[in-house]
Amino acid sequence: MSFDVIIAGAGIIGSSIAWRLAQSGLHVALLDAGRMGAEASSAGAGMLAPGGEIDAQSPWHEFALESLRLYPAFVAGLVSETGCPIDFQALGAVELALSEDEWQVLQIRGCEQAPLGIPSFPLSAAELKKRVPAVGSPAAGALFYPHDAQVDPRDLMHALRAACRKRGVAIREGIRVTEIRPAHSSVEVVTAQGVLHAAAAVLAAGAWSSQISVPGLDPPRAYPVRGHLIGFRRGANSLGPILRHQHTYLVERAGGFLIAGTSSEHAAFDRGLDPAITADIHARAARILPCLAGLTPDERWLGFRPAVVGDSPVVGRASDQPLWLAYGHYRNGILLAPVTAQTVARQINANSGTGSSALRGTP
Repeated sequence: MSFDVIIAGAGIIGSSIAWRLAQSGLHVALLDAGRMGAEASSAGAGMLAPGGEIDAQSPWHEFALESLRLYPAFVAGLVSETGCPIDFQALGAVELALSEDEWQVLQIRGCEQAPLGIPSFPLSAAELKKRVPAVGSPAAGALFYPHDAQVDPRDLMHALRAACRKRGVAIREGIRVTEIRPAHSSVEVVTAQGVLHAAAAVLAAGAWSSQISVPGLDPPRAYPVRGHLIGFRRGANSLGPILRHQHTYLVERAGGFLIAGTSSEHAAFDRGLDPAITADIHARAARILPCLAGLTPDERWLGFRPAVVGDSPVVGRASDQPLWLAYGHYRNGILLAPVTAQTVARQINANSGTGSSALRGTP
């Protein structure tokens, strides 16, 4: 069977691209070795937070800010098309400093972010307590990032599945892609079940992207960075904005599920939960939200962030071949899904075969 586009990888990136391409009338196949959205896309906390990620000018910072601007319409489009509810909250984020030295560093960071289009402003002790009543002992300082937001990625994946089905996308789970063979005007996608043909293909397999061979091309190498998270089921509306301190964050779903993270381990695809790591996350989270100290996490889990050699996401056409790359989003796959889908879908629809190399974080 032949398709217009075959996408290898059905996480939030591949699924968003499939939806956008199908909206334009293309016949799309979406393949995944496991279940649609079951890996990093479902494991993530869902922070849409350039304020917590971007410290300086970088090749992809405008890409990230544009994706954040696209998010309300992205969510509204999915809800309108499917009727699926999506927990999307634009409540901002509070970044804490627990010492005077940390506060000095945080203020400098805020000043450096402002020219990049990431505004923030300091909170007094009273303002901090008003925004986050459950916060711990008085902080040395706090910045509020009004544009940061959050979304439940599981809601997004549920809606994307419904949207793709409605648009006629052939969703094929349990299909492992082993090789993509691009030619001048077509592509063969090799799976364990056989070979599929299309006019174009997209490699969007996240941390597993480099396990798919592409003869004649040497795309940037992808690899996993494991991260642990824990969650507490509490009363709704008990936190408010995202709460961060250095490498610790807290984010609450609308229904009251509070997520704390995270860790970073170069442990390949080891799925074993490490109790010492989850205990450390719990201790760090309780330091900034003391009410967590006496609680036992209701859930513990991990995911594999799709890192890439070179650090910036790989988004765009591979040389002059009918193959597009869309992986390496690391901690920001949820944030970058709308702009990545828009970029890749526009390029494929325009068939912009001018030989331009894959873009790295540039729309």
